[in-house]
Amino acid sequence: MRKIELLAPAGSFDSLVAAVESGADAVYVGGSKFNARAFADNFDADTLKKAVEYAHIRGVRVYVTVNILVAESEIKEIIDYIGFLYSIDVDAVIVQDIALIKIINENYPDFEIHCSTQMTVHNSDGAIAYANMKVKRIVLARELTLKEITQIVKKSGIEIEVFIHGALCVSYSGQCLMSSMIGGRSGNRGRCAQPCRKKYSFFDINKNMPLNELSKKHLISTRDLNTLKRLEEVIASGVTSLKIEGRMKRPEYVAVVIKNYRQAIDKILEGNKNYADNNAQYELKSVFNREFTEGYIFNKKNNEIVSINRPDNRGISIGRVISKRGNIISVLVEENFISDGDAIEIIDKNG
Repeated sequence: MRKIELLAPAGSFDSLVAAVESGADAVYVGGSKFNARAFADNFDADTLKKAVEYAHIRGVRVYVTVNILVAESEIKEIIDYIGFLYSIDVDAVIVQDIALIKIINENYPDFEIHCSTQMTVHNSDGAIAYANMKVKRIVLARELTLKEITQIVKKSGIEIEVFIHGALCVSYSGQCLMSSMIGGRSGNRGRCAQPCRKKYSFFDINKNMPLNELSKKHLISTRDLNTLKRLEEVIASGVTSLKIEGRMKRPEYVAVVIKNYRQAIDKILEGNKNYADNNAQYELKSVFNREFTEGYIFNKKNNEIVSINRPDNRGISIGRVISKRGNIISVLVEENFISDGDAIEIIDKNG
């Protein structure tokens, strides 16, 4: 039976433990430098070594992100850093800068290299080109359809990894200069301020005014990817690794998402068609969602990718307000349930 890797995010040691204990086959983490999530807790040298030991004892692989563009003045430092990762038995490094492939091959020729999604590999010729540079795996651009992914898997013969759940980026494969241009915080250096989550207006140049229906809306804020209901199709494409986004998320998020995808993968491999039950969808929604989409991978239209009304966690629907008397509001719980400590958001007819 073909092995399918479930790859989990870990922005902290607690998240790594949550991923491992919830059934991840591998985790990807960032060190204290040279990674595209500068504001995650990340791992210093001692914690990173501890993380590798913890995961390896339990049969879980560890990949470290070195997925930023490297300045000339940093080359010596990054060679030393790669050497440290090699010495503590990290299983692979995920890179964005093409020069790093050459540097790693020259200095640590048996160190496994994965091309980050930020390398924007989007066709089989690109995958083959990197395979010829001794890259073991390609994390494909997130804008590809399942048909394109399947063709790349067949033609390239290299390990292919795809995102199946989590936040999306409005730009092509994370290649965004917006944060850098607006606030001097470069996404290509791990410091994205997420200006895509802000409000914008669609401006009619001829009338010199914004369109009312598209004024001060979150016009470029993407929804969260969720492919659970169609996971069997993704697996059938022949990909090697299924990747969850979320190194900035809490351990609870990692645990819930990994648990549900682990159960779904196991059921699919056993031939069970009922792998995406309502309880799984409820848990995925409740832990975090910006509204879900099946994304570019299933060729969704732009209005199913972006959610213009708000950029943050939606929670789950529980019912409706049936009356209001002074400061007292009566809510009819029609679905799901409420627990002690839950926050309740009430949305009026105007949204």
